[in-house]
Amino acid sequence: MSKGKNQHVVPHPDGWAVKGAGNSKATVVTKTQKEAITKAETIAKNQHSDTKVHGQDGKIRAGNSYGNDPHPPKDKK
Repeated sequence: MSKGKNQHVVPHPDGWAVKGAGNSKATVVTKTQKEAITKAETIAKNQHSDTKVHGQDGKIRAGNSYGNDPHPPKDKK
């Protein structure tokens, strides 16, 4: 299964936008960042890709992977 585009949650004049990596247009625009994160997670899960959550300053502050990670964390318990 091929991996889809990473989904970025970015500031938008009308609130927050979800954009696929490399896309100039937003997939969806929401009023709150929380709503945008929920939408981005749904898309990323369906596409087996990652989310990248940006802050107001544009820097990535969080993210999750929903794909097949070639280097998953090792449980050291």
